[in-house]
Parts: sequence; C-alpha cells; structure tokens
Amino acid sequence: MPQWKRGRGRRGKKKDVSSVEATGRIGQPKSTDPSKLQPLQPMYYDAHQPPAKPEAAPQPPVREQAPPPPALRARTPPPRKVEVETQPESPAMPPARPAEAMGQKPAEGKDAKKAPRGVVVLAIGLPGSGKTTWFKRRGVTPLSTDMLRTLLFDDSSEQRYQNLVFATLRSLLRARLIARMPWNYVDATNLSARERRQWIKMAKALGYEVQAVFFDVPLEVCLERNKKRERMVPEDVMQRMAAKLKTPTFEEGFSKVVVVRVKKKAGEDQAEEGSD
Repeated sequence: MPQWKRGRGRRGKKKDVSSVEATGRIGQPKSTDPSKLQPLQPMYYDAHQPPAKPEAAPQPPVREQAPPPPALRARTPPPRKVEVETQPESPAMPPARPAEAMGQKPAEGKDAKKAPRGVVVLAIGLPGSGKTTWFKRRGVTPLSTDMLRTLLFDDSSEQRYQNLVFATLRSLLRARLIARMPWNYVDATNLSARERRQWIKMAKALGYEVQAVFFDVPLEVCLERNKKRERMVPEDVMQRMAAKLKTPTFEEGFSKVVVVRVKKKAGEDQAEEGSD
C-alpha cells in the first residue's frame, strides 16, 4: 500500500467547527457547562426599526403650587391741594410750632414705610413779599441765601458770588436730606419753574415730597416794603424779577401749594381763605 494512503487512513474525522471556541488555542472545544459565562455575541438592529430608548428614571411627584396672592392695591398718591392764607396785620404775632408750619408732620409707625421720608418746603416770591416774616412767625430757621452770604462773606448784601452761594445752599439741603431730617425749608426767590426744578429733582431722588409756599403779593406792595428795608433792591431789578415770577403748579412735582396773600385794607373784600 502506498505510504500516502497509510497516513490518510490514520487521520480521524474533522472536528465540527461549531463545537470549537476560538480562544487562541487551536482545537479547544466549547464548554457545555451552563454555569460558565458564554462569550458576548454582537447584536444588530433592524435598519427600519430604531433601537429602543432606555427607560427614563421615575420623576418625583410635582407639588401643587399655592395660588398667588391677589394683586396689591395700587398706592394712591396723596391728594394735591391749594391752600390760601392771609398775612397778619402785624408780624409780631406769636409764632406757630415748627411742626405746624406746613400742616401735618410726616407719618410715623406702620405708615412710615408708605410715606415719604420728609418734606422740602420751597418759598416762592419777590423780595419784600413776606417770606422771611412767614418763617419767623412759625419759629422756623430756613436755609436762605442771605444767611449764607453772611456766613461766607460777612455781608448779606454781597452779590458777586451767586453761583457759589446757590451751590453751597444745595449742598446744605442735600446734607439734611441724607441725614433724614423730616422738615426742610428753603428761603429763596425761586421765581421760575427752571429755578425750582433742581430743588424738586434733588428732593424726590432722596425720597422726599416737595411743597410750595407761593407769596402772591402785588409788586406795588413789595416795592413799598423794599424802600423800608436796610438792604434795598433797585426798582428796575424788582421789575425784571416780577416779569420772571411764575405761579407754582402740581405738574412741576409739588404735592401741596400754599398761597399767601396780603390782607386787604378796610372797605375792601377780605382775602379768600381755604383749600381747593
């Protein structure tokens, strides 16, 4: 028998490839023990069917929110009004208390949060209209240009440094407002809305309301009083100032306007008193 046939006859049958595990060792049979882990088999998704999404984690129950509280009522601004008062026949009348100089003092207690921090009172009128007398009768020491001229230059008639005087006056008022002083009075002419605008803007920016005391006194009366004053203003200057004088209005930002008029002579109708 040829040698090649002998070798072929000794060889055994080929092993089934499906029963052999490719682990690096040729011819190692697959394990049939179910306790041993089987090798990972790749999985292929159908091209027409997307893979299943992982299940989302359970969400905690949503608590029901309480309904919002009803809207707060809009704060109504304080009523605006005009008051009229008459100058007394004699400036020697007993003064009123400072807290009564402009009516009610600022609110206190629970209403203090709703109310402004205080009040700034602007005097408006010509020289000789009675502004200084009005403050004296009420025991009030206002911030005034005459006072500053005396402090700065030792002369209340000094007129060369008007810008410096008014800048210092504004600084003093700002200091009082920062210190939260409840009542603040400014004694100046404040003839036009433009001159009054800077005071109103400062007061409102710091949480204060602004009131006006308008001295509605005829020019003839002011000129007559001016002649009796130690520091007399020239008549032509008084005429120009009277042309600039404008009545204060609520549109400027005033919450209250007090109009002061002179008492008429005997035989004439008395000045009107009251409020609108």
